[in-house]
Amino acid sequence: MDSIFSITALPFFVSLLTVVLFTPLTVVFFKKEGWLVDPRKTPHPAHTHKEPIPKGGGLPVFLGFLAGVLTVSNIDNHLIAIISACLVTLIVGLIDDVKSINPYFRLVINFLSALIIVLSGIGISFITNPLGGIIDLSWPRLSIELFGNREIWILADLFAILWIPALMNAINWSSGVDGQISGVITIAAFFLGVVSLTYSADITQWPISILAFSLAGAFAGFTVFHFYPQKIMPGYSGTSLAGLILGVLSILATGKVGTAILLLAVPLIDFIYVIFRRVIIGKSPVWGGNEHLHHKLMEIGWGKRRIAVFYWTITALLGGMALNFEARYKFVAMIGLVLLMVVFWIWQYFGRYSRQ
Repeated sequence: MDSIFSITALPFFVSLLTVVLFTPLTVVFFKKEGWLVDPRKTPHPAHTHKEPIPKGGGLPVFLGFLAGVLTVSNIDNHLIAIISACLVTLIVGLIDDVKSINPYFRLVINFLSALIIVLSGIGISFITNPLGGIIDLSWPRLSIELFGNREIWILADLFAILWIPALMNAINWSSGVDGQISGVITIAAFFLGVVSLTYSADITQWPISILAFSLAGAFAGFTVFHFYPQKIMPGYSGTSLAGLILGVLSILATGKVGTAILLLAVPLIDFIYVIFRRVIIGKSPVWGGNEHLHHKLMEIGWGKRRIAVFYWTITALLGGMALNFEARYKFVAMIGLVLLMVVFWIWQYFGRYSRQ
């Protein structure tokens, strides 16, 4: 039986220290190569920074996460699949951080990474119904000959293939201001780690919490350099990597997708709102813009530190709810948050209209 220290504090601090060591080196390397995002040369409506800043945060985060996991984990097929999916995500993300690539291609890679996870046998067999009982995703099933006899759980695998890319993009879209998303990921991963100490799948040869606390440590270390004034941005490489790992965690922690939804409620609600808004006005949902919640908060005068701390605080409060509330109360809390954000958007819209 693994000790609590070896599956919580050890991977957390190994990841944190690795990221603290490699992030400055990444900053120096990216600056030396001229891989900077300069808003004066390449303006983008989603960018909020004013000075040239390197992206590429996924590189030190991946190294930190990998160090934390491999320090205490046994290697099995599931861990190999997770690391492989992370590598695919990281490589494409770094290319995008250096030289922006087509968002549709990035989306295809998101699904490829999710497919690697699913083909390894990681899937979700059920979801807790907030109105009572469970939603069984284990049927229907299909048996195929692929590297031996393999059984595909159609609904479960389809859900995972959709859920993981959705989370990857929702987190990426909420990386607008200094320190905002890195702190959210740290807190969300920490609470998922706590949940996984009690509830976790038994398909792996290592405790699921190792993934969670390694991710939390990696982004805790990265936040040191990402908080205002930021020295480096997580970039697509960092945010998509975090979304992938959080998606896997929510599945492995015995289907705690509802917990992940509550923890990441603000990025997810913002993600859904922006998709609907862009579709309604005839714009492709994958192309960036300045209609996210953090942009609206900046419009009413909030500073970057305040926005980041606001996101962190909400995530921590939701984490407390996730640990202590039953599914139905989590659902009520989620609905309440949706209504609050709708009220804010309406108030902000009419307030801006009245000032014109």
